[in-house]
Amino acid sequence: MAEAASAPSPSRAVTGDSEFDRDTAVVRREPGVYDIDLSAGWTILGAVNGGYLLAVLGRALGDALPHPDPFTISAHYLTASRPGRAVIRTEAVRTGRTLSTGQASLFQYDDEGNEVERIRVLASYGDLAGLPDDVRTTAKPPAIPPYEQCFGPADGPDPLRGVSAITDRLLLKLDPATVGWAIGQPSGKGEMRAWFGLADGRDADPLSLLLAVDALPPTAFEMGLKGWVPTVELTAHIRHRPAPGPLRVAITTRNLAGGFLEEDAEVWDSEDRLVAQSRQLARVRLA
Repeated sequence: MAEAASAPSPSRAVTGDSEFDRDTAVVRREPGVYDIDLSAGWTILGAVNGGYLLAVLGRALGDALPHPDPFTISAHYLTASRPGRAVIRTEAVRTGRTLSTGQASLFQYDDEGNEVERIRVLASYGDLAGLPDDVRTTAKPPAIPPYEQCFGPADGPDPLRGVSAITDRLLLKLDPATVGWAIGQPSGKGEMRAWFGLADGRDADPLSLLLAVDALPPTAFEMGLKGWVPTVELTAHIRHRPAPGPLRVAITTRNLAGGFLEEDAEVWDSEDRLVAQSRQLARVRLA
């Protein structure tokens, strides 16, 4: 069992009455079309976080499709999203007994009021509660020190302070082995590991797992690179409904070439279950 007994227990928000739920809520305008005001609270360097956007689109597809839970969702980020008004257009591609597949696009508006597509996703939904309990795996939870031995934004220098509003909405404690970038001493390894939760104490669910796979500082920081690392494509697999308690997230990069890198993420729950996986391709600025 994960060593999380020392994790703080804030006044806990419940699912459906959390800042995350309010800020990902979509309003159905007509069948398949949804309106949302993207919150500035989930931005970094002024751009809306990709995991938050994935959760927004995931919520719209969960309403449009007959199955409740995202199993796999692949997103292409076409242009940077900004806080403000947006519209989501969904389409059911196929509906089956155990899986349904749909696609969705999020649009914002240019200065002339024309729609500009920001992100397009293709996803398959099912019912996580209906999956068999048989698990055969060689995967192991990441070796992260106990919660109280890890570091958050309040524990030392924060190079992102003032430009990363999303930090205030997360309960993030980074493995000391992956925070050298924060003091100008990156390890050179493409690794990032952390305890992860929402700041208001809301427990994780499949939608917040879509946020978790893209909410840690980029592995590029620990490789000695700086600046925005925009996601080009991200695919997430939701494997299990997470148990209550903090999550552990581990992200690795093995290959940076031509100004692009991959990030492979694993998310583990408090019962040592692998609940989500993802891979993304991202751009980096090279000196």
